[in-house]
Amino acid sequence: MNFERNILITGGAGFIGNHVIRLFVNKYPSYRIINLDALTYAGNLENLRDVEEKPNYVFEKANILDIKDLERIFNEYKIDAVIHLAAESHVDRSILSPLDFVYTNIIGTVNLLNTAKKYWKDLSGKLFYHISTDEVFGSLGEKGFFTETTAYAPNSPYSASKASSDHFVRAYGETFHIPVIISNCSNNYGPYHFPEKLIPLFINNIMHKKPLPVYGDGKYTRDWLYVKDHARAIDTIFHKGKISETYNIGGFNEWQNIELVKLLCTMMDEKLGNAPGTSENLITYVKDRPGHDKRYAIDATKISKELGWKPSVTFEEGLSETIDWYLENQQWLNHVTSGEYQHYYEQQYQNR
Repeated sequence: MNFERNILITGGAGFIGNHVIRLFVNKYPSYRIINLDALTYAGNLENLRDVEEKPNYVFEKANILDIKDLERIFNEYKIDAVIHLAAESHVDRSILSPLDFVYTNIIGTVNLLNTAKKYWKDLSGKLFYHISTDEVFGSLGEKGFFTETTAYAPNSPYSASKASSDHFVRAYGETFHIPVIISNCSNNYGPYHFPEKLIPLFINNIMHKKPLPVYGDGKYTRDWLYVKDHARAIDTIFHKGKISETYNIGGFNEWQNIELVKLLCTMMDEKLGNAPGTSENLITYVKDRPGHDKRYAIDATKISKELGWKPSVTFEEGLSETIDWYLENQQWLNHVTSGEYQHYYEQQYQNR
């Protein structure tokens, strides 16, 4: 079968990646979607069982640190576009093991860029689209927003590694004329989120009546973006975005952590049939983490005005849908918290 495009999506078995894979595979049957994922702890092929038999979907277990694998994939599938999502992304883990983030987020990105440079002799129709984070901009005061021209000021090893990868992508665009686009997004939430991040962790803890650990005074503020809206934004930027441009993607949903947690507790009590206040009693304030940025807030005016994208749900709507998904998929949650999901890969792919 001849495909109109051959798109490599890295990190496609991860949280954001599986939503992007699903959207592209179903929306664009004329595109061949190659999912490259190393299947680390947060990569889960159970996330993609509904598309794995589609004729335009291919899975490649590979690591972006392995140049030979990257070159084989580019050559075999004639890759003409990359949507780069593969990354180590948990701030707490970056504090414990910064080098893991240096290798994957920086060196892995440069490996991809070098492979694209090697195989893309004709740059027409090519695109290297790099997905990044608002954390590269550092911390905001009580007012103001991150824009596409905000200076970088990362404060954690994670955000420093993503800032560096952004700079390399931009540099390869300028130096080697690779067609590149970068987007920086706010905190994502939604189905299939590995339960180490705030919302899925707290949903899981409430279900098991475990403490809800809130850092510091809980007044850290974040902008929240529903992951399905983020996937739609990536689709929009991929098809309509201008080469060498940067786009900020935000949900226009600023919440202090403690207020978000209280809202989550209220919703969970309603859905579980608990007495009001049951889940809120689980809130436990814990010692703050080092380098904790006080506030992030994204100005998503550019993508809205230039490309016509905007969020489709309010935070309350998205959070309600997210809670419902976790309550309806407790087997998935049990698998990922126990590590059992890894057996799926072993059974399905070890002999391929």
